[in-house]
Order: sequence, then C-alpha cells, then structure tokens
Amino acid sequence: MKASTRASVSLFILIALLPLTPQAQTSAGPANLPSRDGSHDFDFLIGNWKAHVRRLPDRLNNSDTWVEYDGISNFEEFDVTSTDKKLHIKAQTLRLYNPTSHQWSIYLVDLDNGTLGLPPVVGYFTGNRGEFFDQEDFKGRAILVRYVWLNISPNSARMEQSFSPDGGKTWEVNWICELSR
Repeated sequence: MKASTRASVSLFILIALLPLTPQAQTSAGPANLPSRDGSHDFDFLIGNWKAHVRRLPDRLNNSDTWVEYDGISNFEEFDVTSTDKKLHIKAQTLRLYNPTSHQWSIYLVDLDNGTLGLPPVVGYFTGNRGEFFDQEDFKGRAILVRYVWLNISPNSARMEQSFSPDGGKTWEVNWICELSR
C-alpha cells in the first residue's frame, strides 16, 4: 500500500472513530485518575525503530513454540517478516488519548485485511511503564488481554501482550516486541 494511501486510511479511521472514543474508554472517578497528563506518553515511538518480535501462535495451550520476526516500526506502521520469510505482519496502531480520563485507547489496524481490531486495550502509564487492558472472546471463552510497555529509553523499548483465562490471576505472555534504534 502506498504511503499516501496509508496516511489517508489512517486519517479516515481517526476521524471515523473520534465520536466513538468516549464510549470506548473507561470513565474513572477523580480518585482513580492518573495524577499527570499522559498525552505525550507515546512520543518515544516517533521515528524509525528496528523491531524484533517473538509470537506464540498456539495461545493458552501450554505451548512453548515461538515464531520470530524482524522488521521495522515507527509511530504508525509496523512491518515484520518471520525469520524463515514465510509469515508477514503489516499493521498500524491507532492510539487515542482521552484528556478527561487520562487514558489511552489502542486500536490495531490490520492493513492486509482492512480491519480495525475491537475492542481497544485501555490504560495509562505510571512512570516508565504502561499497562492497557481489555476483555475479549478467545476460542469461545472470555479472557483478559494486557499490553505492557516497559524498558523505555531513547534507544530501546519493549511491549508484551499477555492473555489471562482466569480473570487476571495468571498471565501467559504470547507476544514480545523489542524495539531498538
């Protein structure tokens, strides 16, 4: 997809979702709000990054077989190919900040299939760590999904996705993305 087309699609999705963002984000009482403005929490992602991904394809099944990918990531686009060159992931992330709740809603955009992942994961950063959650249906059962951003520096960052089938008592990490400059 051409860069101008991707930018147009991203802008269209952003405009289309703006009326939906208050319903998509959780509302919290004043006592539960983060104490700082987090509107620049994802600024560290601006620019080009090398991305190394490990993905657990057989999730919540006690698997320990990982697929590895390498590629690039920047603030909007994610493009990685498995080390054996058989698998490819091309996506964008739409991050919307709610200044009232001080929370981010993160939507995944699958560029190959033209789909927007719903629901978004919702959360915020505390210091140098961000945690974002949602509840989804996975193979016929309700699970919790968690994204954690950590080890953030000007030259590196790490994002992990985990699933919990038991309401957050245990978590299985199934996606690790390590970014470096």
